[in-house]
Order: sequence, then structure tokens, then C-alpha cells
Amino acid sequence: MDIVRDPLWNNIRLDPLALALIDTGAMQRLRYVRQLGLAHLVYPGATHTRFEHALGTYHLSRLTLAILQDRGDLRPLPVEEPFIVQAAALLHDIGHYPFAHALEEIGAPHHEEVGRTLIMDGEVAHLLSTRVASDAPARVAALIRGQSDSALQGLISGSLDLDKIEYLKRDALMCGVPYGEIDVDRLINSLAIVTTDGRAVVGVSEKGLSALESLLFAKYQMYRNVYWHHAVRSATAMYKRAVGDALANGCIEVRRLPDFTDEQLLQHLSEVAPSALVARLRTRRLYKRAFECPAAELPLDAGEWIASDPMRAQQAERALAGELGLAPDELLLDYPEKTQMLDLDLPVQLRSGAVTHLTSEGLPGVIHLPELSAQLYRSARWLRIFTARPVTVSRERVLGLLSE
Repeated sequence: MDIVRDPLWNNIRLDPLALALIDTGAMQRLRYVRQLGLAHLVYPGATHTRFEHALGTYHLSRLTLAILQDRGDLRPLPVEEPFIVQAAALLHDIGHYPFAHALEEIGAPHHEEVGRTLIMDGEVAHLLSTRVASDAPARVAALIRGQSDSALQGLISGSLDLDKIEYLKRDALMCGVPYGEIDVDRLINSLAIVTTDGRAVVGVSEKGLSALESLLFAKYQMYRNVYWHHAVRSATAMYKRAVGDALANGCIEVRRLPDFTDEQLLQHLSEVAPSALVARLRTRRLYKRAFECPAAELPLDAGEWIASDPMRAQQAERALAGELGLAPDELLLDYPEKTQMLDLDLPVQLRSGAVTHLTSEGLPGVIHLPELSAQLYRSARWLRIFTARPVTVSRERVLGLLSE
């Protein structure tokens, strides 16, 4: 066992397999891919990386598996299953693009699909198949994509997975904000293997519901104040347009995007597709808000095409820019991709031993988490128009645009 020091979790113990996986080129690239993309332009401390987050998620997997092992919950599982889960926790972000999730918003393949290729082929696959099991690469990839039939699937991809717990705590610490307060110890000690619909799955005991509430509020606060901060979203919109234009003009290929680190991609764009957008990003001259409105004040599902249809959004941007006397690339629409504050299918083991589900119907005797989740989501998500120069955009024009 080797130990690395971490500002969040203090000592992280790494077993020989983890050390070998960390030394692969694909994992080492993550040292140079920031966890929060362009958020460091707003929160200077947000320079932590996907690599640090991967180590933290691996650490939480070891702690949780030890708790489940002590309870005897792992006894029915294959002996190698804990190693499969720990590898999945470590490798879950291996296919991430530069600057977080932004490129997925313009149609690039999901980072989990990119990660699947890296896990199924090459040095990572060789390590997993020779040191764990011949089918280990496929089992790890399935866990990461949420497609495994393992009883431990929920630890890697689910309503209460370890990834969420880790990034919320780490992001809050590194941004220097007090919004990521989660009762981690209570949460992981409340996780259990329960049987529902004839299947063994990860669930949470009833005593952990208050800790689950802390996770929901932390996620809401982080989205509202960090992930969807207006200046972060301005920088993200500028970056998306710069890369989108480079792809459209044939200056870069989609398949090459996962090979870059953050700085490598910006430098490459500066060389092969120089633009005012890239120059402004590098000197932090961000577009300013010309209009903004919370989702809660918009008709239900209005404007979803802005997040889901990049080509339509770009056509609308150019048309509106022309109306306002701006150049085509001087106006950007931004409506963050739809997400859930909290997934709604979570088995709950009651004190009586019975298993029920926390779903859209809620759970008697506790805060109506699903309904609260929806309300928090609509207040955190804002439709914004960013422009390179000051202009006035009327609410009526924006509402008309959404209905076109």
C-alpha cells in the first residue's frame, strides 16, 4: 500500500492495482484537465483536476466497501467484485474532455463512451484483465455507464453514487465556498445492499435520509453559486462556440478532442482556428449578460432546444445578433443542459426491515425530496443571453424567440 496526501480526505491509501492504473497515460492526462472547467476564471482556487477527484472517489469506494464487508453484505458477491468497483471508481472520468462537460453540450460523444474505449483497449484493459479477471474491462465499463447487473452498481452510477459525494465536497473546498456541507460519514454508513424486485441493489437506510437531504441542498447551492454562475456560463458558452466553429470548419476532429489537456486544446485552437473568442477567453474578457431569466419564470419546457440542438441555437443567435446590430459571434444563448438535482429511484430500508422506494411519490414522514428537487432545479437554472457589447434585449423578444 502507498499513501498520498489529499487536502480533502487527508491520507488516501492506494493498492498495487490502483497504482498501476494511475501510471497509465490515460490517467496521467487527467492531472491536466480541470474538474470545473472554466470556473477558475471566477473562483481562482478551482484549479483542482479530474485526477484528484478520481483519487477521492476511489478512496470513498474503499471506505464504503469496507463498511459493507464488515456487515457481511459482500459475502454473496464474486471475490473480485470489490476490485472491479474500486477500479471503476478510479477510472470513471478517464474519457473526460478538456474543460469539463462543455463539449458534450455541443454534440461530442459522452465522456463515458470515450472512457469505454480507453478501458476496453490498451494498457488499462491489459492491467484489468491480467490482475483482476479476464472480463474485468467489460465489467468496469458497464459499471461506469450504469449498465451493470452488479449489486454494487449504485456506488458508481446511481442516485447516491460516490462520484456525487466526492465532487460536491471537493468543489466546495477548492472554490472556498461553504455550500458543499454533506454528512459524508453518515451517508456512506447508511448505504446497504437491499433486495427489491428480486434483485440485490445499493440502497440507503431510513436513518440516512437526513444526510441525503444535506446532499440535495449542497448540490443545489453548488449549481446555483458555482456550476451555473453567470460568469462561468459566459466563459463556457464562449468556449463551446470556439470549439464548435473549429469543428465545423474542419480545423479539428471530434475524435481528437479526448487526447488534449485543457491548455493543449486552447493552444491548438489559437494556432489552427484563431478567433476573438479564444483570445478573449485567454485574457478573461468575458461576454456580459444582456438578458437573464430563471427557468421557474418560463413556460414549462420552453427553450429546451437551446441546450439540445446546437445548430438551431446558433441560427437563432445569428438572427438575434443581426437585429441588435452585433456580429454573428457577438451574441450567445445559454441554457444549461437539463439535469436532475436528485434522481428519484432510490431503495430505502425502513427501520422495520422492509424496503420501499423514494420516487416521485415521495416518502411519508420525510421532506418531499422529489418535489423539492424539482423546485430547486427550476430556481437554479437560468436562461441567459451573453453579448460582446452592451445591448438591450426585451423580455417579449426572448419569449417570442423561444416559441418560434
